[in-house]
Amino acid sequence: MAVKAFILIDTSPGKAREVAAKLRQISGVSVAHAVTGPHDIIAVADAADVTALGEMVVQKIQSVPGVNRSLTSIVAD
Repeated sequence: MAVKAFILIDTSPGKAREVAAKLRQISGVSVAHAVTGPHDIIAVADAADVTALGEMVVQKIQSVPGVNRSLTSIVAD
């Protein structure tokens, strides 16, 4: 079953815009914006299932230079 998630990302200081641009190039990431508030970036990702989403987050998103931490919230409705 397809899943959608909002991913809150913390970056190294001054890297939010650069990291957001790199995230937008990842297949499955439809939106990535540098934002104000407790996190630096909010991204939206779509995947075939929870396993594929987990692999995307761990292998692709968290490996982008400048990403320090992420918090993934899967859409429930």
